[in-house]
Amino acid sequence: MTKADLVDVISQGTGLTKVETQAVIDGFLATISYALQQGERVDLRGFGNFKVVRRKSRTARNPSTNEPVQVPAHNAAIFKPSKDLKEFLNKT
Repeated sequence: MTKADLVDVISQGTGLTKVETQAVIDGFLATISYALQQGERVDLRGFGNFKVVRRKSRTARNPSTNEPVQVPAHNAAIFKPSKDLKEFLNKT
C-alpha cells in the first residue's frame, strides 16, 4: 500500500477530501519524524513504537570485490510492533 492508496482509503472512510487527508497524513508523518530527530520515542498504543538507536561503526565487505569497507557510526530508526498487532497478524 502506498501513501496515495492510504489517502484514498482514509478519505473514503472519513468523508474528508483527498487534499485534507493528504495534509493530515503529511502532518502526522512530519510530527513522528521530528520527534525521532529529537531523540524521542513515539508510542502508538495498539500498533507499536518507533525509536532511534545508534549503530556503531563497523567493517563490512563489498560483495562484488570482497574488499573491506568501513561503515561509519549512524542513527537508525527502528519499529517494534505491539503485542496486539502481532496477535492480529498471526490470526488464522
